[in-house]
Amino acid sequence: MPRVEASIRIENVVGTATLNQRIDLNAVVKGFPDVDYRPERFPGLVFRLKRPKTAILIFNSGKMVCTGAKSEKRAKKAINKVVKELKKSGVIILGKPEIKIVNMVASASLGGLIDLEKSAYSLKRSMYEPEQFPGLIYRMDEPKVVILLFTSGKLVCTGATKEEDVHEAVAKLHKKLEEEDLIYYE
Repeated sequence: MPRVEASIRIENVVGTATLNQRIDLNAVVKGFPDVDYRPERFPGLVFRLKRPKTAILIFNSGKMVCTGAKSEKRAKKAINKVVKELKKSGVIILGKPEIKIVNMVASASLGGLIDLEKSAYSLKRSMYEPEQFPGLIYRMDEPKVVILLFTSGKLVCTGATKEEDVHEAVAKLHKKLEEEDLIYYE
């Protein structure tokens, strides 16, 4: 068990939804004048919510992408809220959205200093080129995530689709760094 508990924060959750029908984006603009829709620049419409603070991209294919949520629950809540708002404004939506979490970005602090040079040799599937980027890039197989590690003991974990995977990956990496004397506590 690591000596210090890592502090983990979910920074961004990306969820997708499928409505299995086409959406008239111009009708959405009529019902919600403050949405951002410039088809000459981007094919989707941006629907921003204050609570939960997110941005939902809506495409005429009926596909949606939610970004900015701080948890799986909030991403799902945001998508459902937008669907409810669309229905309320007269946009006909037949079924329930099929929601899937596709990516999470989390930051963490391990509370110690990491020897990235030694870690690069010890962690399989890692890459460390300090002239190019100050962090070590570590591709973990189980759970399947990518972790950017920095000397400061801070890290960024991306690619998870469940919050438990973020916690498991960070704990697993933390344990390995300790077992191999790659992290130092002051």
